[in-house]
Amino acid sequence: MNRPPFSTLPDAGRDRPLRAGGERHRVSPALPEHLAAWQLPPGWHWGTEGIWEDYRHFQELIDALGRSLSLVSAPEPEHAAWIEAEARALAHRNHPAVPTTYHYWSVNSDSRRGPGYLRRWIAGETLGARLARAGPDDVPAVLRVMRETGSTLSYLHDAGSVHGAVSVDNVLTSPMGRLWLIGWQWAVPLASIPDGLSPNVTGMPLPPEWGDRWLPTMASDQWQLAALCFAALTGEAPPRDDIPPVSLVRPDVPPSVGIVLDKALQLQPGQRYPTVGAMVRAMDRVVGSRTVLTLSGESVAASRESPEVRLRWALADDYEVISPLGAGSFGSVWRVRDLSLGREVALKLLHPHIARDERAVGRFRREARLAAQLAHPSIVPIYDWDSRGDVSWYTMELAESGSVADLVARSGARPLAEVAPQIDEVLSGLAAAHAIGIVHRDLKPENILIDRYRRWRIADFGIANPAGEELTGASGTPAFSPPEQLLGEPQEATADCFSLAAIVAFVLSGAPPFGEADTKTILARELAGQLDVSGYAPEIGAWLERGLETDPDARFADATAMQNAWREAAGAVLERERRVPWWRRLFGAEEGSETFWREESPVAE
Repeated sequence: MNRPPFSTLPDAGRDRPLRAGGERHRVSPALPEHLAAWQLPPGWHWGTEGIWEDYRHFQELIDALGRSLSLVSAPEPEHAAWIEAEARALAHRNHPAVPTTYHYWSVNSDSRRGPGYLRRWIAGETLGARLARAGPDDVPAVLRVMRETGSTLSYLHDAGSVHGAVSVDNVLTSPMGRLWLIGWQWAVPLASIPDGLSPNVTGMPLPPEWGDRWLPTMASDQWQLAALCFAALTGEAPPRDDIPPVSLVRPDVPPSVGIVLDKALQLQPGQRYPTVGAMVRAMDRVVGSRTVLTLSGESVAASRESPEVRLRWALADDYEVISPLGAGSFGSVWRVRDLSLGREVALKLLHPHIARDERAVGRFRREARLAAQLAHPSIVPIYDWDSRGDVSWYTMELAESGSVADLVARSGARPLAEVAPQIDEVLSGLAAAHAIGIVHRDLKPENILIDRYRRWRIADFGIANPAGEELTGASGTPAFSPPEQLLGEPQEATADCFSLAAIVAFVLSGAPPFGEADTKTILARELAGQLDVSGYAPEIGAWLERGLETDPDARFADATAMQNAWREAAGAVLERERRVPWWRRLFGAEEGSETFWREESPVAE
């Protein structure tokens, strides 16, 4: 595309002073007033989350297929044309970091809804929130943010548009590591934005050429991207004048990386890179966009390399490695793209020292086999198993919203109304495992994953026991393990019931029921019955007490019994509190429906 290196928006900031103040993203605890009269289509219902942003409100809703969507609306009626322009612009974007627009509702008096558009609901936190919570990122993580955000901006610039509001608060990161660029109300033709309005610059790095006006250009997008990386590396935004070299503020940053960022942060736009794409290519030249390993078939050499290098060598042209998702004592999990099927999946890779142990590889293969045979909507499906040399892996469905542990870390303890149906579905999946004699033995919040439709699903059957195999061992996670497991004694289905009850207590309270101390301390508390259920409704407290009994024989016999008791306890509490059946409020059940609990599986993705 032929365009000058620094395209601008003519007169973009002449009457648009910079504006600051207030939180950038505020949680909306109740349905806002401007949505109160909306009439959703049959079978749809409002979700439990909402967020206020710059002249926009994002409300979760659930469609008739059970998908979690985001309704983007403008609280001010005079902004109807603006949000329509935003929806139209996004509908024609096709980039992995741009949320897909599904439908636009124009104002319709008959249906009593509109204007607003639907896109997928993105669970996660802004890069700014993550930095405030966890501190500055490491260099590889920041380089990934620069590449993916830079790719999005380059895509936008090639179409002749600018973003104009790039900051740590407009980059969203999902629990599974996927990045999204948000703040799209500003990336529309200037004539579509009401006169005098500009982004809230609280926490936003301000390019030096802006002065006291909003003057978005492709050059300012580049400066803001580099400033975002500066903030992610150092924990603070760069000053508008006299910006110190990155390597001076963060000495462990490779000099070649610092040189690229320093150039993009030049005060004069003409001294920066000609385009954002040129900036990203310059970074790739100095650090490499991908790690490439050329071997003559020697798997031994690969075992001495980093996990990413080993993985790229083993996967060859079958998968593209995108990013790491996490690691444990037995292996690591990666986000990869299946090139033959064109879909992103999660890949679990054994650590090299474990992959050389034939028994460990056999257990790893068994984990894949067990999960694959448990075809249930509440169990993460396994797609494929393979190995090359001493590199062993399997692929499974990608849970884009992370785990229950991520949910509680991000949002704190959850209300019973929100999690009751999800816990019921997890119990259904666990009952399916128990029905064929499989005991999971490592249920914990990290192993309950959340898919893009907010469904909870059981994962990681790495130390599960099929009927007839070993039933002892002290594996597992202490804070969620029953006493018999911590003592290395035999474990049956009741052990899983204990762990799931501990997860429920964790979700409802924000902390494990017996604390997060060392194994001996937790075991002592469990054996002493140091369980406080005074903070729960009586029915839930009684259910937790039975599930967390020290004596396995006093617990629920299996997940089926536990599920039946959960339905009674949760249903009674929520019906009493709301005076209407809670499943109707959450799921829009028709009048006359006798019960929410049903045998049919939810619609698959």
